[in-house]
Amino acid sequence: MFGICNLAMIPLRSEPSDRSEIVSQVLFGEHFEIVEQLKQWTYIKMQFDGYQGWIDFKQLQLISEVSYNQLSSEAIVLNADLIEYITTPSNLLIPIPLGSCLSFLNHSDINTANFEFEGTKAIGIKNKSSLITTAFMYSNAPYLWGGKTPFGIDCSGFTQMVYKLNGYKLLRDASQQSTQGEALSFIEESEAGDLAFFDNDEGNIIHVGIIMDDNYIIHASGKIRIDRLDHLGIFNAETNKHTHKLRVIKKII
Repeated sequence: MFGICNLAMIPLRSEPSDRSEIVSQVLFGEHFEIVEQLKQWTYIKMQFDGYQGWIDFKQLQLISEVSYNQLSSEAIVLNADLIEYITTPSNLLIPIPLGSCLSFLNHSDINTANFEFEGTKAIGIKNKSSLITTAFMYSNAPYLWGGKTPFGIDCSGFTQMVYKLNGYKLLRDASQQSTQGEALSFIEESEAGDLAFFDNDEGNIIHVGIIMDDNYIIHASGKIRIDRLDHLGIFNAETNKHTHKLRVIKKII
């Protein structure tokens, strides 16, 4: 079985319960494979990054395997506005956040509600220089564990969505993203758009941010913010202390 999200956003949970931890979010138009079906809950595997978790069965639209494969083979089309509306012929409005997927709108067998979109679209691979411009669209978005939207986002959700809007694929969690790309030896070798990863005292990767010019970094810590980056890690000028310990810098593009 296969499905697609036809709501603005639905929570992806670690366990089949409304009280369970939200590990990620499924945005409008994202499609997935249904791995297991309980009475109320559905265990899914996201097509884009392979991420898995539980969603409420009431919050999905079933699609055929043929439709799933068609969507998976096509170029991804995304909403490039901070927030936009999906409309129907009966004037139903559904607000959708930045990064929502619009690829299925041209498929009449999936788009049975006749959704329409008239906003700005992001499609194709963009220059690396566009990453920072996209990152600024999330400025001051509040930190939210498992979040992927400008209304709440975590560190790896932020980096994944920024890269996705520019045509590049990152995995979902910081530890997973740290396995991608080419490691750099020094900050001086990095350029705007590269990723910096940070670990805890046990050596586990727990944080990621996007490097900017002149030794700055934009990342999710309380909110999407800009701080200094040096060989030790992230330095917060407001508290006058380092907040994250640098582990490795990766060039993805």
